[in-house]
Amino acid sequence: MKPTKPHPAAYVFVLAGAIVLALWGLGAVLADDTPIGSKWWPSEWGADDQRGAANRLTPDKVIEARDLIQQGRIYQLGRVYEHGMPLPGKRHFSLTIPGLPTGAPTGANQIVSNDELFSGEIGQVGTQFDGLGHVGAHVDGEDIFYNGFKLGEFGDPYGLQKLGVENVGVFFTRGILIDLVEFKGVDRLPAGYAIPASELRAALDAQSLEIRPGDVVLIRTGHGKLWMRDNEAYGEGEPGLGMESAKFLTDHKVALIGADTWAIEAVPHEDPDQAFPVHQWNITRNGVHHLENLDLEELAADKVNEFAFVFSPLRLKGATGSPGNPIAVR
Repeated sequence: MKPTKPHPAAYVFVLAGAIVLALWGLGAVLADDTPIGSKWWPSEWGADDQRGAANRLTPDKVIEARDLIQQGRIYQLGRVYEHGMPLPGKRHFSLTIPGLPTGAPTGANQIVSNDELFSGEIGQVGTQFDGLGHVGAHVDGEDIFYNGFKLGEFGDPYGLQKLGVENVGVFFTRGILIDLVEFKGVDRLPAGYAIPASELRAALDAQSLEIRPGDVVLIRTGHGKLWMRDNEAYGEGEPGLGMESAKFLTDHKVALIGADTWAIEAVPHEDPDQAFPVHQWNITRNGVHHLENLDLEELAADKVNEFAFVFSPLRLKGATGSPGNPIAVR
């Protein structure tokens, strides 16, 4: 029996159906679109998670870090918090001792004491740890942060009700230093230089290092040499990660990224229409914390590229970040 040709109307029906399905699919994609890409929540650690990549700090990582300690040498990576240090924008730092002594002579032993008064953005000046409540994205009238939490539901002028830095825990893990100054044979990288992923890869190969899940990766650009020497140049711009190199690090499932710069990422940005896109990629989308304004010079001078990394953010309930003095132990 000779097969019959489908009626032309059947082709029209099938084509129309395909168009409807395509438009439906496009609508579904567009519905998930945000100014920073597709919807990024819930996180891989569940819809209620507030720790982000700090969940990778397992007991095995502690043991791995312990085994890297061979000499007992400690390197302080934090800056001194002091008057005159670089402060982005209109941020403020002040430490005073009200009355000398603050506590008058007391008791038969005539004890005296001093107390200080601090004011400033305690988690966002000097060496600073960026928590997951630090940056988000404005999406369809809502300010949305890590794991899809809406600021309108957890924001509080007396401390965030979610994503506060007290949720993070302690970093005791393997740390590695990617020394781009040494690798490139320069004094420091220029402001606005976006480090390509290929350069991170090549520098790691040159140092015979690999990134493992749960590691802390510190990047030396040489920009930190300007700290308290030329604060204006330090604050005008900086070398740092571009989006490609940020994705390279998050693909390796790091726990934290630090640098001798104030923003970790290249400033001016690769795309002049974007504002701190690496912050949003690392912190908002992937839950990877930042540790900014580090002093990596002594570590680099001794060519210490692998070490135990230790940092415990202050347990400031509801805070967006924390000051502190991270250390490397060799």
